[in-house]
Amino acid sequence: MIEGQEGVSWEQWLALARACEDHGVETMFRSDHYLSPSAPFQRDALDAWTTIGALAASTSTLRLGTLVSPATFRHPSVLAKAAATADHVSGGRIELGLGAGWMELEHTAYGFAFPPTRERVELLAEQLEIVHGQWTQERFGFEGRHYRLADSPALPKPVQRPHPRLLVGGSGRRGTVVPAVRFADEYNTLLASPEDCRERRARLDAACEEAGRDPGSLALSLMIGCLIGRDEGELRDRARLLAERGYGPGADADALLARYRERGVAGTPEQAAERLREFEAAGVERGMLQQLLHDDLDQVALIGRELAPAIGT
Repeated sequence: MIEGQEGVSWEQWLALARACEDHGVETMFRSDHYLSPSAPFQRDALDAWTTIGALAASTSTLRLGTLVSPATFRHPSVLAKAAATADHVSGGRIELGLGAGWMELEHTAYGFAFPPTRERVELLAEQLEIVHGQWTQERFGFEGRHYRLADSPALPKPVQRPHPRLLVGGSGRRGTVVPAVRFADEYNTLLASPEDCRERRARLDAACEEAGRDPGSLALSLMIGCLIGRDEGELRDRARLLAERGYGPGADADALLARYRERGVAGTPEQAAERLREFEAAGVERGMLQQLLHDDLDQVALIGRELAPAIGT
């Protein structure tokens, strides 16, 4: 999982995608932001769906998706069309993550409306239903509080059947869980402990049972910070580089590494695998490993060639 708003150039995107394919990483997700939270007026941010469309044409096996696209950025018909177009370009390798949006500064800077949380969650629920409907129904109409569609054909439909994988991002609260149970394939949470994940899995299960859905049909995934090295020296070198780039408290590599060990996945591939098994035992089925060192292709190789095999995937 790459934070695209942290100054990732097109050349770096292409190198990352090719490294994933070369080293057996199955899916590359990217954030969908227009400003960097850590350096909002210094770091470049290429548009998420334009980048994914270009990468779709430049790869052959890698799955691509957003984690997650804010409901505040695009009309749902535009989002559905963008993802369906990328699905055609890729031959059926696209996943769409949806969220309510959270960074007020980027909305102000780009002129996007930033309503209160309750309304943003309503937007998310309506967008999810509209995207799902446009992808799966021959003609789709919708009358909601925020959107109205009349007899929309939304052609062409995506390549994937019944539709590209839909993810909803959230922290396990009802406002995101209920629409996810209705329309999503996966619920994605972030920066959570195994205990948090176990609790959120239980909430998803209860909501599925209440709605008459098989809980096993709604996957739980986790986006989590990842920092790995072949040995302690390599791991500390990466932590030092991250600290120098402004991530974490000051330029303290030790403090940053301690935070990764506590809240993320850090260590050798074997240690990282052991940590990920804790989340698997808590009900997590897929991990999106956040790599802030987007020019570090060697860490991509470690994830694909050593970490993934160590956890049996």
